[in-house]
Amino acid sequence: MPVITLYKDRFSKFLKHPLIVEEMAKWLPWIGFDIEETGTDYVRVEYNPNRVDFSSYAGVARAFQGLMGWKTGLPNYVICKGNVTLRIDESVQKVRPYMLSAIVRNMKLDEDAVREIMEMQEDLHWGVGRDRKKASVGVHSLDNVKPPFTYLAADPDEVKFVPLGKTDEMTLQEILEEHEKGMAYKHLVDWSPKYPLLTDADGKVLSMPPIINSELTRIDVETKNLFLDVTGPHLKAVKQSLNVLVTALADMEGTIESVQVEYPDRTIVSPDLTPQKMKLRPSYANELLGLKLSKAEIVECLKKCRLDAGKTKDGTIEVEIPAYRIDILHEVDLVEEVAIGYGYYRLKPTKPKTAATGGFHEATKLADVVRQIMIGLGFTEVMNFILTNKDVQFRRMRRKPEKTVKIANPVSSEFNIARTSLLPSLMKNLMDNKHEGFPQRIFEASDIININMKTECRSRRQLHVAAVSSHSTANFTEIKSGVEALLADLALSRWEIKPMRNPSFIEGRIAAVQLKIKNIGSFGEIHPEVLNNFELENPVCGFEINLERLLPE
Repeated sequence: MPVITLYKDRFSKFLKHPLIVEEMAKWLPWIGFDIEETGTDYVRVEYNPNRVDFSSYAGVARAFQGLMGWKTGLPNYVICKGNVTLRIDESVQKVRPYMLSAIVRNMKLDEDAVREIMEMQEDLHWGVGRDRKKASVGVHSLDNVKPPFTYLAADPDEVKFVPLGKTDEMTLQEILEEHEKGMAYKHLVDWSPKYPLLTDADGKVLSMPPIINSELTRIDVETKNLFLDVTGPHLKAVKQSLNVLVTALADMEGTIESVQVEYPDRTIVSPDLTPQKMKLRPSYANELLGLKLSKAEIVECLKKCRLDAGKTKDGTIEVEIPAYRIDILHEVDLVEEVAIGYGYYRLKPTKPKTAATGGFHEATKLADVVRQIMIGLGFTEVMNFILTNKDVQFRRMRRKPEKTVKIANPVSSEFNIARTSLLPSLMKNLMDNKHEGFPQRIFEASDIININMKTECRSRRQLHVAAVSSHSTANFTEIKSGVEALLADLALSRWEIKPMRNPSFIEGRIAAVQLKIKNIGSFGEIHPEVLNNFELENPVCGFEINLERLLPE
């Protein structure tokens, strides 16, 4: 979890209101912080990674002012029209295609502010950029370079510049091989024959995105004007990172100036701080919170969270969300803002009208029993993400793609669908651990997501158990005995073993398990082509059983 240390004197300057440490420790938790440490003149707090705007004093101060009622509603950021141009060369389209930019003038930086900007930059790399994969941020001294600027792809051995923190010039290839940042992030660009580069009108290098800035544009306490660039393969992440950074710098009393970003096919004026608009149903908010707030009261709560809101004709509330609030994605997020604005400390717990004793769901009880049995049979439990990708779920298993639940905005292409089977995840576990000793016998009892093929619109979670055994003599008989031991220990009887076909298994060495005419699972020896797809040398046998079908109807 990211952490920020707030010194009371500096924090009070941002708030324009004097505070003592005790007041900070009292109120900060009500806007989503966990107090990690309290000192004589500071509070060290932890915040949720989705609130990257809390990575700066300015961001925390905005929210704090709203909670206390000192400043409410949407912050107003003025963007002055600039005459600086950034040209995006066609050569970067296949490497790292997007760059947006902004200028912030008239900054008054001290050592604390410089350090804060650098820390905010790294928090953005991690929180939005996914360790620079989706977006990377560059902060430069505009005073040392000459516009217009060009973002292009350059030959690794032809261009030299002095990277940040060094004194000697290095080629782009040398930076990847010898510089600490280059070695850490070279995997983001070294697959390309040419590497991204940001240069000024005289050909001076500002940075080598997403690796390292130039020493030429280092910012310090003498820097007055900043040139910001954000690059990446995901335009949305690039835009979000820039908006969070530029609004924080504006709250540090800088003046935002736009940049004309010229792509081969279009021109973009950057940054764009247009508020996002969403609708909130008052009845939905009250139902979730257990309150009876009027529309006017809900609007007031939202304004205390630095949002803007007004009633609409259809009875909903139209909410304007500032550009730096990239965490608000759904109506339920607005309900959370209402709760924060209302004050969590004002919510009173109530007892249910009927006395009842809680207990585990029958599926949970069954899963726990199955886990104990599988461990007793010599298998080791693993836990995988419920998200996967089509390559692992279908292609490597020699299965035709099925209807799946797709993720609208996946963090990574590795996790863009919900799994429909546990076995592919276990095969991936074996692949990732093939350097370990054998035999390897692992299992997982967890959920998959099935889509109703009749309607193709309803999906439901189902509890499955799956296991694999990998060693030089793994075979059908071994896994059959494991399945039968599991079913016997579950006190089941009269199950039947029936022949079946499945492209993931060797034909003739796979069987279905039936209980009361219902097919509850299958087991067998994994097909050699599947083993090759997962880069496995040892034979593998495995099974998967739908535990939901063992529950009483």
